[in-house]
Amino acid sequence: MSLVDGAALALELSGAIEVPHHDRRAFKVSRIFASLPRDGLTMNVGLAPEEQAMFCRNSAAFSPANGAWGKQGWTVIDLAAASHDEVAAALELAHARA
Repeated sequence: MSLVDGAALALELSGAIEVPHHDRRAFKVSRIFASLPRDGLTMNVGLAPEEQAMFCRNSAAFSPANGAWGKQGWTVIDLAAASHDEVAAALELAHARA
């Protein structure tokens, strides 16, 4: 999975648009559900804590974001290690929450 692929998947979701958010690209409907940090290697998605736990348990490509953001369900995806289906599933859940 590449950065370009991850962005394309996010934009395929109903009503999703790309917006700038601080130092990163972000994707939102009524609120932000995913972002791409400048590192170009990862994607952050806003999951429910129980969804985050499931992804982190089942794939080494997923880890909680640092600090309070991670406790709220924000999850870091290592794009090089994640499959297309994993990223698509996480984005769909995050999109539904937004």
